[in-house]
Amino acid sequence: MTKTNFARTLREPAELVAEGLAPTAALPALERVAARYAVAITPALVELIDTSDPEDPIARQFVPTAAELEMQPGESADPIGDHPHSPVPGIVHRYPDRVLFKLVHVCAVYCRFCFRREMVGPGKENALSDDAYRAAIDYVRAHSEIWEVILTGGDPLMLSPRRMSEIMADLAGIDHVKIIRLHTRVPVADPARISDEMVAALKVEGATTWVALHANHARELTQAARAACARLVDAGIPMVSQSVLLRGVNDNAAALSDLMRAFVECRIKPYYLHHGDLAPGTAHLRTTLAHGQELMRQLRGRVSGLCQPDYVIDIPGGAGKSPVGPNYVLAEQNTAPDGREAASETRYRIVDYCGDVHLYPPGT
Repeated sequence: MTKTNFARTLREPAELVAEGLAPTAALPALERVAARYAVAITPALVELIDTSDPEDPIARQFVPTAAELEMQPGESADPIGDHPHSPVPGIVHRYPDRVLFKLVHVCAVYCRFCFRREMVGPGKENALSDDAYRAAIDYVRAHSEIWEVILTGGDPLMLSPRRMSEIMADLAGIDHVKIIRLHTRVPVADPARISDEMVAALKVEGATTWVALHANHARELTQAARAACARLVDAGIPMVSQSVLLRGVNDNAAALSDLMRAFVECRIKPYYLHHGDLAPGTAHLRTTLAHGQELMRQLRGRVSGLCQPDYVIDIPGGAGKSPVGPNYVLAEQNTAPDGREAASETRYRIVDYCGDVHLYPPGT
């Protein structure tokens, strides 16, 4: 289908209907969704949506639906428990050696499954105040155990190169901060923002910069997105990926394989595959843990070791991430012919990628 050459981000449900991204009959419900949750689809992503496919995996990620108004038991406005671990505004200190630093509450594009969807959008603050920013920097400076600062939000690359340069310098000026990691969708959602000026702003003396790119389908890694990532990597900024396992988007072995291979082709190391968080109104996009584990089994034998992410879940309430991939090893105590346990002869059953079971050490 031929589309308009979009020059602006679509933000209103009426615009989505006008451009064929949502049916006219859905407009009243979409207005209710947009009154609660932020909506934005950039030109780069609008161009990727196949409006002739009602199950288009790009549309499922970004086009709102009435299903978002349906709350399920267990869903929470703070599904991973950021708030109990926030000693000052903007900082989440869940793990000893690293903190999240939530600089802004805006994104280039808003994912319909976002675990911080209650914290961004209509009626929310766009960024930390100057006083809150200084208090957050002071907190990092006062805690010498903090080795890594993870810039998130919102999307930190929505800030200008000038502002990013100031923030990077502030953090790199703290002796114990050695790693500054940015979590972003911008190289996919708005590749032009990864300008030479932005890349230069991310390079800083005194700390190493890493960029974690969020993408969930191989089609998101367009030529423009790949070029944006190449500008970062060519400048010496290593990249890792993070993705969310989403029903109807990447919940099959072929789609996951294509995505992970695309990352590696871009010199991005697959890092995390997140199980969908219990954010309000997102049940229609979540899979089961059992299905995710089976997909990881299939991925293990299907693609290179370079392409293997860690399948993780953020434990509700703030206990942090836990790997939840399949277990390939089962321990058993060897027994003598008369049924007695043989001394010091623990064996292991190991499952290979084909599902066959092998004894380790070999023997009977």
